[in-house]
Amino acid sequence: MTVRNFSIEYDAINHNNTFTNGDTIRGRIIVEVSQEIKINAIIFTGQGRAKVCWSEQYGEYVRVYKAEEKYYNVTHYILKEARPDDGTVLDQGRHVFPFSFKIPDRKMPSSFQNSTAKILHELKAELKQPMKLTKTTVAHFNFVSKADMNIPGLMNPQYGCKNKPVKIFGSGAVSLNASMTQMGCEQGQDMVVILDISNQSTRAVKPKLIVYEKKSYFAQGKRKVCTTEVFRESSQIIPSFSEETVPKAINIPTDLTPSILNCIIFKLEYRLKVLLDVKWAANPEVKLPIVILPPSADRQSPASVLHSEVFQSSNQTPSAMMSQQAAPQPLDPPPAYEVYAMYPTFHERGKSFS
Repeated sequence: MTVRNFSIEYDAINHNNTFTNGDTIRGRIIVEVSQEIKINAIIFTGQGRAKVCWSEQYGEYVRVYKAEEKYYNVTHYILKEARPDDGTVLDQGRHVFPFSFKIPDRKMPSSFQNSTAKILHELKAELKQPMKLTKTTVAHFNFVSKADMNIPGLMNPQYGCKNKPVKIFGSGAVSLNASMTQMGCEQGQDMVVILDISNQSTRAVKPKLIVYEKKSYFAQGKRKVCTTEVFRESSQIIPSFSEETVPKAINIPTDLTPSILNCIIFKLEYRLKVLLDVKWAANPEVKLPIVILPPSADRQSPASVLHSEVFQSSNQTPSAMMSQQAAPQPLDPPPAYEVYAMYPTFHERGKSFS
């Protein structure tokens, strides 16, 4: 094989190896050949796109639903395309072609992938040779979109209430009022929930808080919805004929995927479900929307402030885990390529998006 290695590498700009809107990615295209060859062009492309695909069975027939959305496709000629009889000659050995690529600073969804949906941001390189098939290599990078602070109601408190009679093996009624300090919450922060419970029944009740994710897929006029429980917590039992106010702080895991609300064909949403577990009776429950935001070092959530006030009397403090987002780097033109050059790199290879 004449071309022994054709790959693309890029440098990490933070310890999480994530990029966001407006960041510049710098890296190298590696071409290693076992003998002298001629190439017509080396083309670099940065692209972002989303795709959903699933199937549903209707009797004996299976129908496949597909949709695709593109966000950007930026192409640079590392070596300008030449006529077949011209081209560039590469000697035997390892050749390094540096590149720099600025991610467009516009609204687009973060990287995501499961069996039904893919949102991929990738770096692609193509090697064109005379009378041969074009060689392609791809490296995916983890793109985390900047938090959209213009979502309606993002910083507003959320409320919900529910009343239920207890009729089977008991009597009376229970009521639940649940409130959150705000709809938006960052990864690693504490989400403060206040429960006002009135148990005017003959049975004890136990509050439970469940956070679940809701994935919605859209294609060809069809919608598919899947829900998955993320985690749950329980509170102390409320005895019969009593009223209590229960403050609860739920820590949002740092590895929980931020909400995806800016993709036409796929949405990732979160809900908080608060219910009162009443034996032998219908459980009253309240659902409140949650927007999970990526962490930001220069933004303090009002939820953390209120959390400190709520738990001040019991000397409890919120556990806030904040990670600093790297500032975008200025875009510099790529230097001329070097032969046999060695660089410290963060190396990642990926498969083509299909």
